[in-house]
Amino acid sequence: MKRLFAGVPFLLFLIMSLSGCSTVGSKSASLTIIYGSAAVLSLLLLIGCCLLVRKNKVWFVLLFSSVLVVNIGYTFLAMSANLTMALWANRVAYLGSVFLPLAMLMIILDVSGTKYPKWLHGALGALSILVFLIAASPGILPIYYKEVSFAVVNGVSTLVKVYGPLHPLYLVYLLGYFAAMVTVIIRAKVKKTIETTANAAILAIAVFVNIGVWFIEQIAHIEFEMLSVSYIINELFLLGIHLVMNEYRRLKMIVTQVESAQGCSENEITIPNVMLKKPVENTVVAPERIEAFMTGLKTLTPAEKAIYEAYVARVTTKEIMANMNIKESTLKYHNRNLYGKLGVSSRKELLEVHKHIRSLQAALEDTNQNAGK
Repeated sequence: MKRLFAGVPFLLFLIMSLSGCSTVGSKSASLTIIYGSAAVLSLLLLIGCCLLVRKNKVWFVLLFSSVLVVNIGYTFLAMSANLTMALWANRVAYLGSVFLPLAMLMIILDVSGTKYPKWLHGALGALSILVFLIAASPGILPIYYKEVSFAVVNGVSTLVKVYGPLHPLYLVYLLGYFAAMVTVIIRAKVKKTIETTANAAILAIAVFVNIGVWFIEQIAHIEFEMLSVSYIINELFLLGIHLVMNEYRRLKMIVTQVESAQGCSENEITIPNVMLKKPVENTVVAPERIEAFMTGLKTLTPAEKAIYEAYVARVTTKEIMANMNIKESTLKYHNRNLYGKLGVSSRKELLEVHKHIRSLQAALEDTNQNAGK
């Protein structure tokens, strides 16, 4: 899987390189190679998505499949030899383009933790089919394009279009999804159903990139369909934020489980498949070390917090790696950061300081209870 995604930057670089300057005679071949490479990359990413995503998989499969279909459409449009072939290629590209924003919106709803009615995806799916049928009407009805003809410009196959009365519908369709996605992201940030500002920013970037590229293509006359690349970048953004947020929530759940377990008897606490042992013997700890330890606790990352709670709960190293699904090297990396922040040099020292703090807290509580009698 790592090898699959390691090739993504190279293929993107290849696509952008091929889209640069070339002689008129080679432009058609270059564009075919560009779109073909984008289609191959989209297929590889679809396979990787199916292997990586476990939750809400259907929307990611729809997103990655839509990008693949769009690039297949662009490829065949560049290869078209006549109007009929070009129109069918255009319809294929629109098929992917119409369902892509639907998949994006549903992924953003799920990633941001936003609740929505069950009928929503059915209604939006029906709307997408309607928009696609209108966009696929050229050559049959003069409603999306009044007139359409086939031409070869600088060696590149293209459609010469005169827009019809329903052509603005696609713009309204895209802007509607754009507004919905931005609204969901803002609402999720305000209600704090999305964990960090960085996550919200990444989702917003994924939305603005495609809309921005689409508007640029409407204003400027560019032979290369930049959406073929921006769609790939967009799906990588969404896949990345989905995986990061899933990992964050999983670690948060582990922390919650350990914290709830600490409310039980100290000599017998049950956490995932573990029966805890007796606590370590108490030792005297200098006040400045306690202060540094308590300050460091506030700066721990979710992963470091989970590992700290597991250590306090006397979970073994193997069990921690199994529960958190991490390798030994990753655990050692977190340990270095954890020990540095807490001002300790080992797991044993961490437990000693923690035990001393617990005893001080217990003594303080006893004093307060006695004073209240």
